[in-house]
Amino acid sequence: MELQNGLQNVRKQGLGLAAVSYDSPAVLKSFADRTSIAFPLLSDAGSKTIRAYGILNETVPADSAQYGIPHPGTFILNPRGEVISKYFEDDYRERYTASEILVRQFGGTAGASKTVAETRQLRLSASASLAAVRTGQRIALIIEVELKPKMHVYAPGVEHYIPIDWSIAESPAIKIFPAAYPPSKMLHLPVIDETVPVYQGKFRLERDVTIGPDAGVKPLLSDKGDLTIAGAFRYQACDDRICYVPQTLPLSWTVHYEALDRQRAPSELQRKSPGR
Repeated sequence: MELQNGLQNVRKQGLGLAAVSYDSPAVLKSFADRTSIAFPLLSDAGSKTIRAYGILNETVPADSAQYGIPHPGTFILNPRGEVISKYFEDDYRERYTASEILVRQFGGTAGASKTVAETRQLRLSASASLAAVRTGQRIALIIEVELKPKMHVYAPGVEHYIPIDWSIAESPAIKIFPAAYPPSKMLHLPVIDETVPVYQGKFRLERDVTIGPDAGVKPLLSDKGDLTIAGAFRYQACDDRICYVPQTLPLSWTVHYEALDRQRAPSELQRKSPGR
């Protein structure tokens, strides 16, 4: 369903989309009709393709109705049918979202939950890759920074100066991953004859979070069912003459929390354990 909601953005990148499942064509049709899925759902009889890709979940007993299920994930293929990247989590309950993959691999925009802050030195916008989330989904948070003319900030790894830092508040509602910082440039400061790593102009930071289980999320929801992720951006900006007082800008991302779709196919279509 998340793939369906992001289908237009997937196609904007020139990509096709198909989902492969061990379910029967009848089960897939029932699900597609109920949820208005508009991309191909492919039935992998006997999990032949699942085995060929090496993603069969071998922890499931062979006498179980669920035998043949894969480790869930996403493959990206080029026009020649070659796998160029893959996105899998260790925990089957956690999954990369299409929106996160588009942001990470294809530089897609993250237009949900957009907030803007502006100071004398820079303009900052914060956004999320999804507006509505479910437990286990891995989404991307984005910070886009535009420095004022002649301004620079220090990149991580700088010595004797204060680098930019993106913090996110710990919460039982999310699992937090490290921030991805873009390459910096080396700037020579002739007044003090030093060369330091900096950012100038416009740059973008990306950071993933995975939405936690219901027990961690639900107590933190607003009356409208919204989850707010809190964070901060710390920086010290300098121009050709002055280094300004370090600042910390509070940030937040608000996403709507939705329950998982747990409705099963009609009983006559459901898989049965061997011998039943």
